Amino acid sequence: MQNLNFLDPQSISILIQLLVAMLLGTILGIERTIAHKTAGMRTYALISTGAALFVIISEIIFLKYASFSAINPLLLPAQIVVGIGFIGGGLIFVHGNTVKGLTTAAGLWVMAGIGMAVGYKLYTIAIFATILTLFIFKVLWRIEDQIKHFVGTNDECTIDHKGEVKCKGE
Repeated sequence: MQNLNFLDPQSISILIQLLVAMLLGTILGIERTIAHKTAGMRTYALISTGAALFVIISEIIFLKYASFSAINPLLLPAQIVVGIGFIGGGLIFVHGNTVKGLTTAAGLWVMAGIGMAVGYKLYTIAIFATILTLFIFKVLWRIEDQIKHFVGTNDECTIDHKGEVKCKGE
């Protein structure tokens, strides 16, 4: 693939991959926006699209230079995990003794995996993972809330003087 020709079937396939990644990210991001979370539609769409983009780039580079050297096509996508860890770490914060943002950070981590799946054209896996993540965000949240209400615990965690996280109800 020397130049990107928008009418070329390979180029159209890449554009579809990026569009699917963006749409799946937007779907999960809408739920997060409705739930008033820190990372919303744009963040989830960007994470998914970016992850797909890096996978696509690594595949193109691998195909382009495979005859010249022994390039490992997994090196670039592997760095997505590191980058998402950095972004996720920025979302987890301590307010007083309460830890916040863990679910949002985990959601972005899964979103990167979904974007990577789209980048590798594993659409069924990407769509199913999106559905499972929505289930976790919407249904398991309600079940977890009911359990906490029933047993009289809440979601608050504290960090003691040693830096250990302790959650109420443990």
